[in-house]
Amino acid sequence: MQERSSVAELVTSLRADLNRYSPGGKLPSSRALVERFRVSPVTVSRAIAQLAAEGLVVTRPGSGAFRAHPRVAPPAPGDTSWQEVSLSGDGGPEVVPRTVDASGVLVTLAAPPPGVIEFNGGYLHASLQPERALSAALARAGRRPGAWGRPPTDGLPELRSWFAREIGPAVSGADVLITAGGQSALATALRALAPPGAPVLVESPTYPGMLAAARATGLRPVPVPMDADGVRPELLSDAFRATGARVLVTQPLFQNPTGATLAPARRPEILAIARAAGAFVIEDDFARRLVHDDAGPLPAPLAADDPDGVVVHVCSLTKVTSPSLRVGALAARGPVLERLRAIQVVDSFFVPRPLQEAALELVGSPSWGRHLAAVAAELRHRRTTMAAALSGELPELALAHLPAGGGSLWLRLPGSGTGTDEPVVVSAALRASVAIAPGRPYFCAEPPAGHVRLSFAAVSGAAEIAEGVRRLRTAFDGLPGS
Repeated sequence: MQERSSVAELVTSLRADLNRYSPGGKLPSSRALVERFRVSPVTVSRAIAQLAAEGLVVTRPGSGAFRAHPRVAPPAPGDTSWQEVSLSGDGGPEVVPRTVDASGVLVTLAAPPPGVIEFNGGYLHASLQPERALSAALARAGRRPGAWGRPPTDGLPELRSWFAREIGPAVSGADVLITAGGQSALATALRALAPPGAPVLVESPTYPGMLAAARATGLRPVPVPMDADGVRPELLSDAFRATGARVLVTQPLFQNPTGATLAPARRPEILAIARAAGAFVIEDDFARRLVHDDAGPLPAPLAADDPDGVVVHVCSLTKVTSPSLRVGALAARGPVLERLRAIQVVDSFFVPRPLQEAALELVGSPSWGRHLAAVAAELRHRRTTMAAALSGELPELALAHLPAGGGSLWLRLPGSGTGTDEPVVVSAALRASVAIAPGRPYFCAEPPAGHVRLSFAAVSGAAEIAEGVRRLRTAFDGLPGS
């Protein structure tokens, strides 16, 4: 962190100094900058590289760095209104519009303004990410023979075998494709299993990123309600019958956003219902490595007990490591694997080999087990802290389920509305300098009530959780009618 700060400060200083040089003028040597600013040569090198990336300086090997010539002003914007007609002309009225609404995803991806507590984040806080282990793994990976060469399109055999072992003994490395994270795997699976315009059954509520991917592919999400034990089998059976759907997307472990886990008795029932309907089950096993240390033994993935190839399994290393370690896996059996492979190759060719090599180095190192244990303990502590703070400060927010995994809590807003008050609550919270996620994007149809999702994984720790809940109390006290 200290090195990053030094680089940022030097970049700011050099950017201000650039006006002293005419375009093409030479900047002081690296040695002179080291002596003037009392920083390391590495810091100078990184600062010059950042200015070059911004187009402010040009570097010439053996000669130094020079102020870049001003960029030519971009041409005046043209008339792009024709695109509205073209983009809406995908087919007849029976075709599902392929408009892409990424708002539900961007809520968890956009960085909040300075001073705002991030209760809407979708990834581990930097303090929970194994940054040192990742750096060491990437450095070791870079020294592997052929590390920058072209990998097999299906992924490195060793990494495929590792994911297969993690899923269960019934899955082999030959059943696994390496993907660029879980989101990419979900999008590939949806495109492979259902044609544009087809219905796809989804849990209600469910992950907005999956809904966005389905709609972008031209699919029609159909909700199947859940309870504390997961998706309801009797309603799932009715939905297959009524829609003729051939795909169900489920998160059977620590479901996002509810945190629910599919009950043991329902697991074979769900697979039997899908098999009878001639349908696939996309299992999004995103949270297995975000288990809390008080969860007890975890159920195996649905794919671990699936001799008929009903389940297409999706998992990833991203959530438990870093947003930028975009390495995940798709596992499937039967002819569908070839279709998944073809779509993946057409979309992205392959996942960059250095990332795959780094992932192998990471999961094979002694630090991997220590990292998972530390995350499990810290997430449990944060979950307990947030639940207790909400119970004391905001008892009107109903927490139906205390999860044993994942990084967030799902809370029902007071009143009997159907989500119409969510924008008011979210705006009031942001005015109180805390960002929260509204519940509406988690539903593909009308929500039964207003909800919010609060992340405890994306903040710095218990103290920030307590302060964030206090700010939420202030926000609720300022709402009309409070």
